Parts: sequence; structure tokens; C-alpha cells
Amino acid sequence: MGYPTKLLNDEEQIVLDMHPHWRIFLGPGLLLLVALAVLVVIAAVVQPDEQLLTILAAVPLAVGVVWFAWRYTVWRTTHFVVTTDRVIYRSGVVSKSGQNIPLERINNVAFSQTVLERLLRVGDLVIESAGETGRQTFDDVANPSRVENRIYAEMERAQARDATRAGRAGISVADELTKLEDLRRRGVIDEAEFAAQKARLLS
Repeated sequence: MGYPTKLLNDEEQIVLDMHPHWRIFLGPGLLLLVALAVLVVIAAVVQPDEQLLTILAAVPLAVGVVWFAWRYTVWRTTHFVVTTDRVIYRSGVVSKSGQNIPLERINNVAFSQTVLERLLRVGDLVIESAGETGRQTFDDVANPSRVENRIYAEMERAQARDATRAGRAGISVADELTKLEDLRRRGVIDEAEFAAQKARLLS
């Protein structure tokens, strides 16, 4: 199930819509395979008067099924989304939590992978942004290098759109800097956000 488009802003489009990497199923999947193998062996060798042993052997299988079902529910309800305006993270089965990071506030995007994670094509994605969100780490991101490149590409497109809109409105860079300075003086934005916005305008 994809991220609901009704939650997007006007003219906002989804670029990437991702669930966590499939490695989150490795634990319950392995338990299911082992438990099933043990149950088959025990069921084949026990005597009819020893059915209690078979029932006890089925307990790990039941645990594996419940664990796998829970992981699937978590996987299905967790979204890492890149749009033309922002990065969105939503998670939660019963209670929900989420984060929104506007592209214009992102200062840096990086990823990290162990050797095993490189083989599985999964890793952690780190996004540093101005404002209260600061540094955010997202786990179990599939192909994190590709996601990093896509975020930077959308940041560049967003900057180009902003410059075009400003040009059409007859707004000069000097006017924008004056507005930013006024926002900083009034405490609407902090120093980090001011520096990020200033660098974007001057670039």
C-alpha cells in the first residue's frame, strides 16, 4: 500500500515511496523455518501416545507466525517518502508518529553501511537539517546511496523552481536576503536556518 496522496500538498508529487528493507523479516523467517523443520521431524518419529511432545514443538512455530505477522504489519505501515517538496517518514501500527523535513532546510545527506549491509543493499540514512529536527537517522533504508542521490536531485530541482518563481515575481536576491534578515531579527528562524537559506539564495 502506497503513501496516501491525499496527505500531499497542492502540486506536490511523490518521487520515492519506500517501506523498510526486507531484512526485517530475517529473524521471524529463520525461526519459522527452524520451528517447522523441528515439528516435522518430531511428528514423524514420536509415538501416538507422545503427542504432547508434538504440541510443545508447535509452540515455536506459532511464535514465529505471530512474529512474522507483526513484522509484516510494521513493514506495511512504515513509509519513507521523498516528494518534490520534502522528506516524509511515517510509522506506527496503533499509534502513529511522523516527521516532515522540507527540502530547503536540508543541509546534508549521508549514509552508512557495514560490509554485510552492502551485500544486502541496505543501510542507515542520515539527514541533517536546519531548525528543530537537526540530525535524523533512518534505519533499514533500501539502496541508501540511491536515495541520497535522489534527495539531492530533488533539492536542486526545488531550488531551480524557487529561483524561477522569484524571477517571475520580480523578487531580487537582495530583497530575499532582506526578508531573511528580518525573520532572523524577529526570531522566526534561527541562525542555522538563516545561514542555510542565505547559502541557497547566493548559490
